[in-house]
Amino acid sequence: MGVREHREEQRQRRLLKLSGWLLIPAGYLWWRIASGQPMFPQITLPDEAMFWLPGLAIILLLSIVMVAPMLTNSRSPHIMFLPEQIDIGFDQVQGMGRIVEDVKHTLTVLTDNDQFRNQMGGTPRRGILFEGPPGTGKTHLAKAMAKEAGVPFLFVSSTAFQSMWYGMTARKIRAYFKALRKVAREEGGVIGFIEEIDAIGMRRSETSESHADLSINRSMSSGTGGVVNELLIQMQSFDQPAGREKLHNWTVARANKFLPAHRQIQIKPTPYNNVLLVAATNRAASLDTALLRPGRFDRQLHFGIPGSSARRELIDFFLGTKSHDPELDEDQVRVDIASATLGYTPASLERLFDEALLIALRDHRNALSLDDVWQARTDTELGLAEPVDSPEHERESIAIHEAGHATVAYLVGKGRRLEMLSIIKRREALGFLSHRMQEERHTQKRSELVALIQISLGGMVAEELFFGESGTGPAGDLSAATNAAVEMVGSLGMGGSLVSFRALDPGVLGGNLAAKVLSDSQARGQVDAILSENKVIVDDLLSRHRHVVRALADALLDRNELIGDEIIDVILAAQRASDLPIEIDLRDGVPVIGPHSPVG
Repeated sequence: MGVREHREEQRQRRLLKLSGWLLIPAGYLWWRIASGQPMFPQITLPDEAMFWLPGLAIILLLSIVMVAPMLTNSRSPHIMFLPEQIDIGFDQVQGMGRIVEDVKHTLTVLTDNDQFRNQMGGTPRRGILFEGPPGTGKTHLAKAMAKEAGVPFLFVSSTAFQSMWYGMTARKIRAYFKALRKVAREEGGVIGFIEEIDAIGMRRSETSESHADLSINRSMSSGTGGVVNELLIQMQSFDQPAGREKLHNWTVARANKFLPAHRQIQIKPTPYNNVLLVAATNRAASLDTALLRPGRFDRQLHFGIPGSSARRELIDFFLGTKSHDPELDEDQVRVDIASATLGYTPASLERLFDEALLIALRDHRNALSLDDVWQARTDTELGLAEPVDSPEHERESIAIHEAGHATVAYLVGKGRRLEMLSIIKRREALGFLSHRMQEERHTQKRSELVALIQISLGGMVAEELFFGESGTGPAGDLSAATNAAVEMVGSLGMGGSLVSFRALDPGVLGGNLAAKVLSDSQARGQVDAILSENKVIVDDLLSRHRHVVRALADALLDRNELIGDEIIDVILAAQRASDLPIEIDLRDGVPVIGPHSPVG
């Protein structure tokens, strides 16, 4: 039986039940009329009621105030959305491709489970886990599932289950699953959604091993562990019978004790409740392994950061709903936006265009432009521009520093696009160079990692070249260069040794890896050698192209910011004015200046 047929059957049952209940007061009223009595009896209070009635009312009110919170605290904290209340369908879900196709197959079984269960002998999925970074569309897709299936959607946040009363969290979980079963019986199907399930489904061994004190272990075991146990039990109780069925079977079981075997009354079988539970988390690795076994969360779907083609789909969708200039309808413009938003989630892409609309509104325009998109991207990633009253010599030092980065990036950044060069303060940065790969890449070669180290060292070398010494500006650059060299030596086998420090602990990341590598004298020497060698190369590069650094710095002092092709125009103008070619050759990833080398 499908969802629609079941819903129609339940509707007819409700009408029949309602008519039965209405017959009771109707029969009573007809009896009073037939007997010549008033339709409604008159109620009179005794004269002394004025003395005891106020006190009774106060006692009842206090009782309600004291008891009501305890009764309501054990209720399910979910919010139910009917399909008519949800305005998100699969046509509003973009950039997910294979995930949507998999979900559609699951919904087919949900809406017509009779064929899959009874005719084909299959067991429908009861749980799906959505896991991935924030903003990748997990909740969005779950709502679309409920809309497309035409069944109610019971949303709950894991934190809503938590209570200050001992054992009340487990009671709320039981109440939520009871509500799922009830709605499934009434509507023919239901989709439940638990947001951030890791708050109540954390691995039990972690909760006990993370504390040394035994008394704390016992409390964690009976607290958090008890909640996980309750969740595991409830996920096995989707087909638990309703109260009236329990009463019927209990009565029949007692009666069968007095009846011979051939006169036994048949017990009602446990009904199938058409429930699909969807849960979302950003920390799937921390969930209890018992939750992830078949029969509970049968399917795990990973929501990753969208790739270039998926971002293009999202851009087309978002711009289709927002007022924009015709320029943004050009295919190449949208390709450029998709390429420039590497690492953006669907939520951050939508926010980008909303910020661009706010910029247009602030300028009293009714449509966003491409410049608004780029400005919104800069403001979002780097922060708002802040006016700083810096002395002229400091502005020049910052301009030389950033010009050094840009010059090296132009010379060695093969396949990189220079997007923005600025000496306007944003957040903690007094200036910055924004650059990215022109093509979306998921791996890097050794020469590309070396190029990133050289770009990071470009600012420090430029300061030493023009002022004879560097200041405090290169601190962040040196940290970035050191981390890149640490990865080469300690993880990627690019520093002269194939030993990986990650073998000591596969979970080592970021600063922990740096600490392990730099604490080893041999590995530290290899890191230092990589940095020192590349600093010499960058010094040679900028010495030969000093005129380019000067030209970029002068342009920055004059205009504060250079965007896109403006950077290249300044570099080419400096080349023409000096009659010196910009030449560089990449041999084995090491830049070497030569008279016949092509421009990088």
